[in-house]
Amino acid sequence: MDIYSLRRYFRKDSPRWVILLIDMIIVLLCYYLTNFIVNSFKGNFDVEMMVNKSVYVMAVYYVSFLYFKTYRGIVRQTGLRDAWGIMKAIFFAFVILMLTSFVIRSLYEKHELMSVFFRPSYAVIFTHAFFITVCLVAARVFYRTIYEKFFFSGREVERVLIFGAGNMGTITLNLLRNEIRRKVKIVAFADDNRNRIGKMINGYKIVDMEKLTPEFVKKIQIDSIIIALDDNNKERLSNISSRIEPLPVKLKIMPTSAKLLSGKAATRQLRTLKIDDLLGREAIKLENPVVHEMMRDKVILVTGGAGSIGSELVRQISFADFRNLIVIDQAESALYDIQQELKSSCQKDNILFMVGNVRDRQFMASVFEQYKPQIVFHAAAYKHVPLMEQNPYESILTNVWGSKNIADMADKYGAEKFVMVSTDKAVNPTNVMGATKRIAEIYVSGLNKSSKTNYIVTRFGNVLGSNGSVIPLFEKQLKKGGPLTVTHQDITRYFMTIPEACQLVQEAAVMGKGGEIYVFDMGQPVKIIDLAIRMIRLKGYKYPEDINIEITGLRPGEKIFEELLADNENTSKTHHTKIMIARVNTDDVDVKRQKIEYLCKQVVTPAGDHNPMLLVELVKEIVPEYISKNSIFSKLDHINDNVATK
Repeated sequence: MDIYSLRRYFRKDSPRWVILLIDMIIVLLCYYLTNFIVNSFKGNFDVEMMVNKSVYVMAVYYVSFLYFKTYRGIVRQTGLRDAWGIMKAIFFAFVILMLTSFVIRSLYEKHELMSVFFRPSYAVIFTHAFFITVCLVAARVFYRTIYEKFFFSGREVERVLIFGAGNMGTITLNLLRNEIRRKVKIVAFADDNRNRIGKMINGYKIVDMEKLTPEFVKKIQIDSIIIALDDNNKERLSNISSRIEPLPVKLKIMPTSAKLLSGKAATRQLRTLKIDDLLGREAIKLENPVVHEMMRDKVILVTGGAGSIGSELVRQISFADFRNLIVIDQAESALYDIQQELKSSCQKDNILFMVGNVRDRQFMASVFEQYKPQIVFHAAAYKHVPLMEQNPYESILTNVWGSKNIADMADKYGAEKFVMVSTDKAVNPTNVMGATKRIAEIYVSGLNKSSKTNYIVTRFGNVLGSNGSVIPLFEKQLKKGGPLTVTHQDITRYFMTIPEACQLVQEAAVMGKGGEIYVFDMGQPVKIIDLAIRMIRLKGYKYPEDINIEITGLRPGEKIFEELLADNENTSKTHHTKIMIARVNTDDVDVKRQKIEYLCKQVVTPAGDHNPMLLVELVKEIVPEYISKNSIFSKLDHINDNVATK
């Protein structure tokens, strides 16, 4: 049998007889040693009598070990429980031997055979029990050392520092100690809690977070730092990670104990930090039971239901007790994916998936005619700034005409609520995409004045992980070995997670009375170049040595800074501290609605003028605050200025 076969055999937990055999050998050797020491002092050391009595002693300990199952402990997981089990087994055997010796001395003292085999001296029994307690516990540690040498010989040792000296840190320590897939050596703990600094945990010193410097890492040769915190405080996590990221180490995170216990994460699920871990703010939670109550027994329509926002919105709504949920999207493959996902997760037969386009007025009219949706979530839109700058016709056709279609149908067929998903790019827009979304906001807000339907707009910033957003782009660039591309070194964006965005949309449907534009308090904007550096370091690379960042220049229509409110807007509070209502001036909405009607005729009628310059000029008339940036449409801003001065 070669070394690899032996490893496979002994890696199994089944050959427990090996441990029992070694334990019995230790018991025997300790008994011989005890007899030699004790009886040599008395001057009556008898080898033959020692061997005779050892048979009974071995039998008692054998039965005790079997009863307490001391041999069944897994070697690589030896701990205090194993030591306690050994001590109980030894104490049990000790009591049996002492009682036996007492009975023999009292009742069978003159019986030579009984005395020869079953009457060890009290001093030998006591000393022997002490010796084997020490030896068996020490042997367990020795077994573990030999086991690790045997199985991990030739493997590279990963030296790990655990950040977090609380319960989660202890759990992580035990998990890493029992790791069999790779060799891990814990070198220290670190914490940001001053009360723990300088103390010891399981023999490891707890160092101050401030000591985590490149020099310290190099001195004690740290390969990885694992953040093991049992809370979800994003601000704390952001502070800790910003301290660790510049260090030449790999950074990983343990799931919280709540996730481990609930089964939402595996016990070995060490993962790298994700950007949404590091938003720098607490995730906004809107656990409002009224949301599901509002949807009870209602027909709900979601447009753009296969997109990043729409699909998550559909997932969250799928848990409500609706009458029907209608999901519409023109992307067949993406719609199929969400359909199959929901079939396996919620298994409801009242969710209808339709391939269709919001630009098709006749199709949308047939949907409203047949199903009479009571709550409409309009998430269908074109959103990519550079592409829409090159294709203003398509942007107007979907973002304006498509939104007008859905809004008109909601009014015509008596929907209760219409919630439109908008963007912060609609605020003081600098590109075609943002301007067309602003026009959709204007039309929806204007329709609210004359309709029984409550029209509501939700406005938020960039969504982490959505299709085409910066995070997936950086991921792809990292896989290719870089560089990461950033358009401007000062560019900043507001960020939120997809679940946060979808919660806002549903909460708006509950709170909205009609005519409101809801915005999130999204914290401080994030610098994109800082985001790029973080992603490089979180993937274990060094910046700029391994992966560099390339400044490519602003794209057509792109802002350096984005806003959630226009200059002429103010806000009012809601019952939730993180949600505000933007107060928008709608005095000239009727005039603008006429211009929107004219704009739509240009893109939907064969006789319309599809010239991009003309179309964008019409857009700028409707949205006078739309000032193009780094775009061919900038010349139209001067035309508008001249018109305004005449």
